[in-house]
Amino acid sequence: MKDAAQFFKVLADEARLKIIWLLFHHEELCVCDVMAALGITQSKASRHLATLKHAALVTDRKDGLWSYYTLRPADDGLAKTHLALLRRSLADRPDAAALLKTLRGWLNGKNRSVACARGAACAANATAKKTTTRQRDTVR
Repeated sequence: MKDAAQFFKVLADEARLKIIWLLFHHEELCVCDVMAALGITQSKASRHLATLKHAALVTDRKDGLWSYYTLRPADDGLAKTHLALLRRSLADRPDAAALLKTLRGWLNGKNRSVACARGAACAANATAKKTTTRQRDTVR
């Protein structure tokens, strides 16, 4: 029962639900991708991703200075069943499509400029500051 309580406790945060939603649709995301899509700081994005990693919902890999996160396949029935239900439930929310659109816009701009893994400063700082207000209005 304690594992189930911890699982639901981790999911009881809007930012973490949004991160999971993004990872349902993208195999792997960098911290700066999460920052740009959610309009949050690097420290908040990293903290939420660390919580998801500690709960065994995501895994990470390092590439130089950058960390990339991916959903971890569920290893128990409770997690597998509820993550599938969560995916279907979130798909019906109007803000879910807007969040994916925000991420796609960020990724398209990022692909045209600087990739995080190349060791250059992430473009998130410059671009995210300009669009954070619009993203918050769109996502909420």
